[in-house]
This record gives sequence, structure tokens and C-alpha cells, in this order.
Amino acid sequence: MTYASPVFAHAAPDAINNLQILQNQFCRMPTGAPSFIKNSVLHRDLHLSTIPKIVKELSEKFFDMAVNHPNPLLVPSATYEASPPHHFIRRPRNVLTDPPNASLRKSKAYRSE
Repeated sequence: MTYASPVFAHAAPDAINNLQILQNQFCRMPTGAPSFIKNSVLHRDLHLSTIPKIVKELSEKFFDMAVNHPNPLLVPSATYEASPPHHFIRRPRNVLTDPPNASLRKSKAYRSE
């Protein structure tokens, strides 16, 4: 899951919440913690981060690394800025509708030769 964390950043909040619930259950099993112990206390005592925090940290690391990557197709993804959110858009889907950039056009021209 950590390998695909930049993709999980665009997942629905319910999907991330389901993963967090699963992590909480896995934390309770070996410790035998009763249900009245808060999940935040359990994570603190076990020195674990929550799923949203892990996804955010790994995504930031990925995009920081992508800025200086030698692959020209990866660099534009690091400088990508989504359009401002509107009240009727629940999650960022505009990544799929972006027009191809100059480096992508070059790679398509290279493949067609």
C-alpha cells in the first residue's frame, strides 16, 4: 500500500476510512485493548501513524523527489496544480481530463517513429 500512496491520495475518503478501521482492528488484536481505549491512545502507545498521515507523508516525499527526477514524463506530475475545488466535486478527478503536455507529446512522437 505504501508503494501506491500517491494514488491513494485521490481515493475516496470512505476508502481511506475503511483502511484506517482495519488498521485500528489490527492494533487491538495483539494488544488485547478493550473498546473503551481510544484509537489515538493506541496509536500513540504503539508508535504508529494513521493511514491518512502515512499517505500524506509518502505523497509529499514522492512529489519532492519527482521534481528532480531524470525522467521528463515524471517532472510535470510534481508541478501539477489541480483546479480550485467546487462544492459539487467530491474528489479530484480532473487529472484524467488534463490535455497532454509538451513532454508527453514528444514521447508519443518518439513511439510513432
